Amino acid sequence: MRADNSQYIVEAARRRSEYTRAKAVRALRSLDAAGEPVTFETVAKRAGVSRSWLYAQRDLRAEIERLRAAHCRERRSPVPARQRTSDASLLRRLEAANARIRRLTEENQQLREQLARALGEHRAVTTRTSPPRAGAGSAP
Repeated sequence: MRADNSQYIVEAARRRSEYTRAKAVRALRSLDAAGEPVTFETVAKRAGVSRSWLYAQRDLRAEIERLRAAHCRERRSPVPARQRTSDASLLRRLEAANARIRRLTEENQQLREQLARALGEHRAVTTRTSPPRAGAGSAP
């Protein structure tokens, strides 16, 4: 009677499955990190697996569909999902920009007032010290 070696076959299949899954996950992550389109075809090519195998993996299928949908919405600037800004981050940047605009507006107003005073003082000094013009009421 032969020895039962099925456990080795099962273990080899499990290792092969884990390896294939790891390749698919790496391919998915590298495509997303590079900002490239994430589709079943691109992941399959990059990982060296079949598209049908990807469709059969529920979690990988869901992630590919999510990233594909996100990429379609963001065609103008394909940025990896982990690098996209959150709403809270955008709100903070907007608040900071508004505060800077307020400060610059106030500073601009102060500088205009200083310039107006300086020009007024300069005009006052030059009108007091300059001689009257010829022909401005004097006879030749």
